[in-house]
Amino acid sequence: MLERTLYNEEHLFFLRQCERFFEREILPYHAQWEKDGVVPREAWKKAGAAGLLCPSVPEAYGGPGADFLYHACATEAQGRSGASGPGFSIHSDIISPYILQHGSEAQKKRWLPGMVSGDVIAAIAMTEPGTGSDLQGIQTTAVRDGNDWVINGSKTFISNGQLADLCIVVARTDPDAGSRGFSLFLVESDREGYTRGRNLEKVGMKAQDTSELFFESVRVPHENLLGGEGQGFQYLMQELAQERLSIALLATAGAEAALQWTIDYVAERTAFGKAIGSFQATRFKIAELATKVQATRSFIDQCTVAHTRGKLDIATAAAAKLWATEVQGDVVDAGLQLHGGYGYMWEYPIARAFADARIQRIYGGTSEIMKELISRKVLDPVVKQKQGR
Repeated sequence: MLERTLYNEEHLFFLRQCERFFEREILPYHAQWEKDGVVPREAWKKAGAAGLLCPSVPEAYGGPGADFLYHACATEAQGRSGASGPGFSIHSDIISPYILQHGSEAQKKRWLPGMVSGDVIAAIAMTEPGTGSDLQGIQTTAVRDGNDWVINGSKTFISNGQLADLCIVVARTDPDAGSRGFSLFLVESDREGYTRGRNLEKVGMKAQDTSELFFESVRVPHENLLGGEGQGFQYLMQELAQERLSIALLATAGAEAALQWTIDYVAERTAFGKAIGSFQATRFKIAELATKVQATRSFIDQCTVAHTRGKLDIATAAAAKLWATEVQGDVVDAGLQLHGGYGYMWEYPIARAFADARIQRIYGGTSEIMKELISRKVLDPVVKQKQGR
């Protein structure tokens, strides 16, 4: 396999630290957390103390000020561990950049130190019961009332929703302004009218709390507006590339883990007096999976480097998410098949990975939405050129 050149020695040292953290502090307890439907706050604080949360937050706001590759290390370690419960990457890779890039100085000083330490758990509330991937269909409203905004609406499928102390809420502030009619608000979970609904029971990722949220005349001061009024949709588009890359990083590491679990199993498991791995059908399938995983790793590493240089465009980020999550789905499905009946047993990590991986092709934008974004970049300009002749 090709030697990776993505990380320097400091990154590799941090990656090993992250891997040890998941082995020591997460995996021994993960099965119980799956039964509980939530990862305890103590695990978040331990992750903060170990430097896994929000590593790119500057020292002025309590962070180490590291580059995005440290985010990649933490996400990769989690994906390879098979622990789907901790919503660390959502908190670190998706939510903290909104505050860091668009927040006021007061907002950064108030929230980022706690997010780095794990004392503040954050969520982002975009999806609504009737909208799915259609962000422009959002119905939650925020109406100005003096120096306050009054928020009404509901959200669903909100990761970290049960634990979140802080939620970035996407709301419509001008019903007649189209994509310029949305704004982002920092909403504390203890505000009157802010209600957590059910901790949703999912097919997989059972240890990660995923919630309904309700906002009934929730009043927040104007200083809780994140960035400019009417700029919410623009901010979402700017940050989606990193969100989708983060999902691709998690999926790639998950595919690598599933492949290794399968290789170990077929090398040990016997049938008809021989190791399963000695049969040609098994060997060819493993060769196919290994090739897909290696190609995916090379592509995602390249995308990660591009992102650190500010060169990852929307279509390429969509391609990264589409390819990595589809490959992960293929690998865990084939891996489960090669495990036979044992692959269907929850005690085997391949079974949990099979359930956990399915959502990767849905959240952050479905595979179909990713294909639409890619086609706009590679096909539409050619169509316009040809039609213009």
